Amino acid sequence: MQSTINLWPLIGVAVIIAGFLLRFNPMLIVAAAAVVTGFAGGFDTTRVLAAIGTGFIKTRNIPLIILLPLAVIGLLERHGLRERAQIWIGNIKAATAGRLLIVYLLVRELTAAVGLTGLGGHPQMVRPLIAPMAEGATENRFGKLSDAVRFKLRAYSAATDNVGLFFGEDIFVAFGAIVLMVTLLKEAGVSVEPIHVALWGIPTAICAFLIHGTRLWLLDRKLERELGGAQAAKAANTPRQQGDEA
Repeated sequence: MQSTINLWPLIGVAVIIAGFLLRFNPMLIVAAAAVVTGFAGGFDTTRVLAAIGTGFIKTRNIPLIILLPLAVIGLLERHGLRERAQIWIGNIKAATAGRLLIVYLLVRELTAAVGLTGLGGHPQMVRPLIAPMAEGATENRFGKLSDAVRFKLRAYSAATDNVGLFFGEDIFVAFGAIVLMVTLLKEAGVSVEPIHVALWGIPTAICAFLIHGTRLWLLDRKLERELGGAQAAKAANTPRQQGDEA
């Protein structure tokens, strides 16, 4: 005899979706979804509050782990980390935004492949270092940049970190997604070793590096075509204006 499955607790998902659509405070949304899910699941008030309290106790150190590096990075930025990164990369004449990001893509994939996923990231690496260095390398070659070009370089920097992490960590045998895939396949009657799943992530990571590396190479060519042409036109107009004034 089949037991009836109670689907009412899924109403918590609807609460989260509605809350984000209405742009309420995320903490209030999550708390409301937890309470609604508990009541829909047949919990009384005491049991709901106990579950929320237990979850808070188990994860109370997570905010410290997340916020402490952000405070350190913010302090370094306040004392000129971004400016020093731009100056340093500007002293390397052969550096371009595309070449810099290709190197970072390779490093990000290799470190993620051995489980060192925390060595990169948007708040601790892209924003204070990689993006300013890409801007500095481009500014060193073409002069002052427009906001549109700066935003484009920042977007490419963030995308490079995403690609390197996403495809690099698939090679790490202890990565959670690999464990999940192995578990699901085992439940479906397919026996596979985690190391085999990780090894099959290598061709995908190589393809991702080649594809995104090509995009970064094309970025250099596009910047050269757009900014270099504008720089040449400006230089050509300057003597003409001086002649007209004379």
